[in-house]
Amino acid sequence: MNVLVINCGSSSIKYQLFNMNDESILASGLVEKIGTESAIITYDVPGKEEKVVTGEILDHREGLNKVLRLLMNKEDGVIQSASEVAAVGHRVVHGGEFFSSSAVIDSEVRQAIRKTIDLAPLHNPAHLLGIDAAQIQLPDAVHVAVFDTAFHQTMPEYAYMYPLPRVLYQKYKVRRYGAHGTSHKYVSNRVAAVLQRPIDELKIVSCHIGNGASVTAVENGKSVDTSMGMTPLEGLMMGTRCGDIDPAIVPFVIAKEELTLSEVNSMMNKHSGLLGISGFSDMREVTEAMFSGNEAAKLAFDMYVYRLRKKIGSYIAAMNGIDVLVFTAGVGENSAIFRERVCDGLTFFGIELDHEQNEIRSKEERHISTKNSKVEVLIIPTNEELMIAREAKALVETA
Repeated sequence: MNVLVINCGSSSIKYQLFNMNDESILASGLVEKIGTESAIITYDVPGKEEKVVTGEILDHREGLNKVLRLLMNKEDGVIQSASEVAAVGHRVVHGGEFFSSSAVIDSEVRQAIRKTIDLAPLHNPAHLLGIDAAQIQLPDAVHVAVFDTAFHQTMPEYAYMYPLPRVLYQKYKVRRYGAHGTSHKYVSNRVAAVLQRPIDELKIVSCHIGNGASVTAVENGKSVDTSMGMTPLEGLMMGTRCGDIDPAIVPFVIAKEELTLSEVNSMMNKHSGLLGISGFSDMREVTEAMFSGNEAAKLAFDMYVYRLRKKIGSYIAAMNGIDVLVFTAGVGENSAIFRERVCDGLTFFGIELDHEQNEIRSKEERHISTKNSKVEVLIIPTNEELMIAREAKALVETA
């Protein structure tokens, strides 16, 4: 069975075609600058030279049509006809309270995605564009929506509710939803597989640390708490986002700097975090500057690590224990010094890092804790696209 996974932005389509018989990637790429005369399509088939095509692409439908033509190209195509695509898995950022699992897309699902646009105004409209385009281009395929928020719908009410007037929840569904759920689910399942232990016997703290970052408490295979909230702004300090702050800062800064709500929202989302403190949003640049003696970079790094350690500690308390600490995503997978500083502040919980294993640069799944560590510490490279493909395949097989 072939499954096409697409992740649509307002002017982009990220795609991967999987052969789900062995979960291999047949082709992948990106369509950028949709709506312009200088759009770019990258097309990559494993073992072959990447192809780059430029030209006018007016909308998502045309962009997806050109992707399908590449997939069926006589020279380096990987399928002979569109009918060979059995399912399309669509990444959807927000499913609100409507979805606790992935869903085959029908009129009711589309309507529910529309109803959550207020909760993800930058993402859900683009996802709907992608769904429209894909259903036109691939009418015979089963289309499946995989929601980043679905995994977190198992959080108990006391974890997802805010201590605000309850009427705000009743009228507008103001509550915590979380994000990166597809990644946290994939990583947690891989942890169980690597350790050869049932996931319903494990207490896992999953750290998805990239430019956007979140940490999730996964108990018995279910999300019981997560750091991102109603929006991806809450929680950890990130590349350009502030994460948790005193909410009274917002009206204070508005009054002092005479900013609009839009301007202060932009400040918190795009000009804060590592960037706001150090001037760098990329952890590699922050680390390099820190080791070169840049005090602002050192402060940013220390704040970043400290806030994650606090959150990990709170989730150990929430689950009354921990079996596994796992790192994933760009920073989590690639920064040895980051993992070292995080774990060195968690020795009270019995976490003991194997510094030699931690320093190894590899894209493989691996243990980085010692044999004497009371907590398993792992690096698991995330694979959200494969998780989406698996979800789509499962729904096709049960339809």
